[in-house]
Amino acid sequence: MKRSTDRILTTHAGSLPRPNDLLQTIRAKARGEKVDEAALGARVREAVTEVVRKQVDAGIDVIDDGEFGKPSFVTYVRDRLGGLTPHGTRPNAWLSSREAISFPDYYKAQESASPRAKQVQMACTAPLTYKGQAALKTELDNLKDALKGLNPAEVFVPCISPANIEDWNENKYYRTNEEYLTAVADAMHVEYKTIVDAGFLVQVDDPRLVSYYLMDPKMSVDDVRKWAMQRVEALNHALRGIPTEKIRYHTCYSINMGPRVHDLEVKHIIDILTKIRAGAFSFESSNPRHEHEWAVWKEAKLPDGTVLIPGVITNSSVLVEHPELVAQRIVRYADFMGRENVIAGTDCGFASFAGSDEVHASIVWAKFDALVKGAEIASRKLWH
Repeated sequence: MKRSTDRILTTHAGSLPRPNDLLQTIRAKARGEKVDEAALGARVREAVTEVVRKQVDAGIDVIDDGEFGKPSFVTYVRDRLGGLTPHGTRPNAWLSSREAISFPDYYKAQESASPRAKQVQMACTAPLTYKGQAALKTELDNLKDALKGLNPAEVFVPCISPANIEDWNENKYYRTNEEYLTAVADAMHVEYKTIVDAGFLVQVDDPRLVSYYLMDPKMSVDDVRKWAMQRVEALNHALRGIPTEKIRYHTCYSINMGPRVHDLEVKHIIDILTKIRAGAFSFESSNPRHEHEWAVWKEAKLPDGTVLIPGVITNSSVLVEHPELVAQRIVRYADFMGRENVIAGTDCGFASFAGSDEVHASIVWAKFDALVKGAEIASRKLWH
């Protein structure tokens, strides 16, 4: 994993706003409508080439494919795992979350203004296997082709965590949930390792680790800690044998715009989070609920060689951050981590689900411009 050896490197959390024509086709396919798969595949390849170049031109150092070939950061895996079958409709879990209970009028208004498309609930009804080799090869080949003639510092590929697969795909086959988690981890090991073997960094997206507390009002902090430790063990099993310096880990709270008073505080889980076999940790650090937690990371016992990727621009506001503020946030982490161990990132992705963009694409790229300029200011302060 590249480090900020002579300047602060920049990156982001993964998903980027899709072109409108591609978005419409992905939406149609998600609704079950018939689409021209060859034309869709060609447009994905073209769009990946466009977004890879756009990231490089914007000055982003560690880039990805924008997750353009996926309907979302989590549901894509349904087509890559054998043993899953449709099992009714997935309820909107947010309506019973701590947030919705505390701010019912706000969340009801949001739901009315932009109703969520119904999600199919999947269930594991047979032995879980990984069958996504062809789809993964296409994804990686598209990315390799898009990189021709370009020279970014590094390239990562986002993947979903076992804990989120467990949540979105109910266990109806394995005797215990522990057995199911192990099966999920074994299956996803194939995807994680294939990405690294192809020469990319693998990023594990795991919002459920820190969002589980706010989603289940019955759980105490102690309950969540026990739950989280089991999921970390499952993830480490999935990452076995992969060099830690090839692994990025990202977690977030699954909320963009909202009061967010029930976000689990990092101080309650950081000792468990840092047991994950990852070389770098990407996390929310620039929105008003979490910016103060730099002080928690400062006191944390991190594994030797750890890289931190704090979010220094946020997806939870349409305000474009001032580059000087971005620089201050970067320097704050560099002062206790060492400048080489900090990469400037984003709180979360900007288009986790196709069509759910809450920050307009024009604003996203303006934020990236602030990210790059802020990193340049921080680099001048830290190296001179």
